[in-house]
Amino acid sequence: MTSAYMLAGEGMTSSNQQEVLDRIAHSVINNMLSSHYFTYFYLNQEPIKYKRVDDAVLTLNGAKLTMHFELLIAKPININQQGIRLLIFDPTYYVDMSWDNPGDVQLAYAGTCQLNVIEPNPTPEQVTYALSLGPDESPDNDLGQLFTQSAEIHCN
Repeated sequence: MTSAYMLAGEGMTSSNQQEVLDRIAHSVINNMLSSHYFTYFYLNQEPIKYKRVDDAVLTLNGAKLTMHFELLIAKPININQQGIRLLIFDPTYYVDMSWDNPGDVQLAYAGTCQLNVIEPNPTPEQVTYALSLGPDESPDNDLGQLFTQSAEIHCN
């Protein structure tokens, strides 16, 4: 549904498809900036800051749009520390963002790092609460992280 919404009214044809996808990618990545690109990276519970993304690519496969971008951290970190965790989610809406396999997350330094993807496990009460929210209610900025995968990164 999100893909259909993003393409609605864009007048995309085979001759202008790449131009339309590039324009949408630029708009989406700029909108995502205020939400940390829907990517939350922590070192011992402290958020890790990123550099600004300027080169997002949007691809269309059938009716599904996929956004690809490289997210660089602002300052080097010691990756041999424990407690590195990565989550991707929209804090206010449900948008399917997931990794099909651990290889979908690529680290510039892959060295001796292991990535463990942890599936979400919301309680029945949390699911009921999420389903009870109406479309006009104020967003619950803590809700998205209950329904997303997380990745723990361990390096030696």
